[in-house]
Amino acid sequence: MYFCIKIVRCMTEVSKKYRLNSMEEPTDEMLQELMEDVAKAARESSAKAEAEKQRRLQTVASEIEAWRKSTNV
Repeated sequence: MYFCIKIVRCMTEVSKKYRLNSMEEPTDEMLQELMEDVAKAARESSAKAEAEKQRRLQTVASEIEAWRKSTNV
């Protein structure tokens, strides 16, 4: 769901004019631009997911370190 919303937000003018359920065939240029929009959205989504993963791993590592210190008292 998040990925679909993200794609809609970053669509270019050509992407907004053409819908995949259109009765017309897209031009090669339209298809290229649509693919670039999707690729950009995927890269942004992936980068955000990676950043969140790293944040969560750091949180868990900090909690483990705190737990180890508290049990070694």
